[in-house]
Amino acid sequence: MNPAAIAAFFATLQSANPHPVTELEYTSIFELLTAVLLSAQATDVGVNKATRRLFPVANTPQAMLDLGLDGLESHIRTIGLYHTKAKNLLQTCRLLIERHGGEVPRTREALEALPGVGRKTANVVLNVAFGEPTMAVDTHIFRVSNRTGLAPGKTPLAVELQLLKRVPAEYLPDAHHWLILHGRYVCQARTPRCWECSVASYCDFKPKTPAPRA
Repeated sequence: MNPAAIAAFFATLQSANPHPVTELEYTSIFELLTAVLLSAQATDVGVNKATRRLFPVANTPQAMLDLGLDGLESHIRTIGLYHTKAKNLLQTCRLLIERHGGEVPRTREALEALPGVGRKTANVVLNVAFGEPTMAVDTHIFRVSNRTGLAPGKTPLAVELQLLKRVPAEYLPDAHHWLILHGRYVCQARTPRCWECSVASYCDFKPKTPAPRA
């Protein structure tokens, strides 16, 4: 995709969805961090189902610690890798209290020092909670970036760095939301829905997938 196509690509996505938001449910930055930590290799739908039970009883680091491992696991056992995630979340809560006064830090270095928080999770928190123009590359963004020619790369980090260079600055704050939603609902893994894609004319993917026969 050349710069003109990229600009048109994002202008079209923006026009259809001017204020995109994460599909994870949260009411505080700590809840956001928790939801993103739990979402690794899990769907947003599945995480929301669990956090609707969890957050009413524990939505602060201390309340989460007070639940203990067994109590926390009982609320999130429907999520994949729940045992490891529960241990990481409790360790994270302990560090938030010990090092950050119970608040979620707003630097990448401090976020990535928390157990279970990698670069992608840190990027989501920095973008969604603090408005930084970061790019959290998940499987959807990785696929869309490579398939469309928007930002080809062999690793998530390579794609992230390409996106930061190639996405026009005015679209960067919301770009990762648009790309995730586009990959989740339109540019799907097995069969991209090219016949109903609003940005197909700007995309390098060939051949376009035809509409299924009635």
